[in-house]
Amino acid sequence: MPTYKLTIEYEGTRYSGWQAQGNTQKTIQGHLLRAAQSVLGDVDIGGAGRTDAGVHAAAQVAHLRAHKALDIRKINDLLPHDIHIIRAERANDRFHARHDAVSRVYLYQISTRRSAFAKPFIWWIKDSLDVNAMSKAAATLAGRHDFSAFTDKRLKEEDSRIVVVERCELARDGDLILFRIEASHFLWKMVRKLTAFLVEIGRGNATPEEMAARLDANAANVEPTAPPSGLFLEAVTYRGETFGRPLEPIVPVIKR
Repeated sequence: MPTYKLTIEYEGTRYSGWQAQGNTQKTIQGHLLRAAQSVLGDVDIGGAGRTDAGVHAAAQVAHLRAHKALDIRKINDLLPHDIHIIRAERANDRFHARHDAVSRVYLYQISTRRSAFAKPFIWWIKDSLDVNAMSKAAATLAGRHDFSAFTDKRLKEEDSRIVVVERCELARDGDLILFRIEASHFLWKMVRKLTAFLVEIGRGNATPEEMAARLDANAANVEPTAPPSGLFLEAVTYRGETFGRPLEPIVPVIKR
């Protein structure tokens, strides 16, 4: 069965996440399946990452297997306004979007001002934030660490706790604070837990040294979780690919 590599963008606000469940109407994968089946008949679609409810994607990757030639224009015509296939490429018939992925890149947008336009794509923090302290803390996350303190999941003894973070950066862009992290995989809610702790550091309620100390198997779980609204799956990379997008907003907030 011919296989295609799809790159997809979506606004996750109205959906229960990527993964198709009982009611496929409420998931990104479910809508893609229904639209593709209407055009191509029997298909198989699998994504590179299972984004949670309310989380967005600037470039989710999925594989699509079908017996017919792919026409993404026809499929896009059947998709809701907030889901769009950016491009489709013929791939090796054994290509698997999740298993073959080398890394995932997530970007979180924190806003330092209220926005009438960007509310679904930011986390607005009213308090003054120390961006330098937050940046210092973010730098400690790069490398191989135990992130079990930064997940909501009760990990079993055999579950992986170790994540190798390839890059982690935080910078200010006008009224936005951008937090980007890249790794081969992530624990459930890990990026949102890290973001929430960085905000506490920015508020002065914690220190960069406390974040570094949490990267330990015996550390207590971090309680606060950042809302999904500010989180984007920014990119998924594969063997031979590099990610070089500048650290800049996906949905900007105009500086006032």
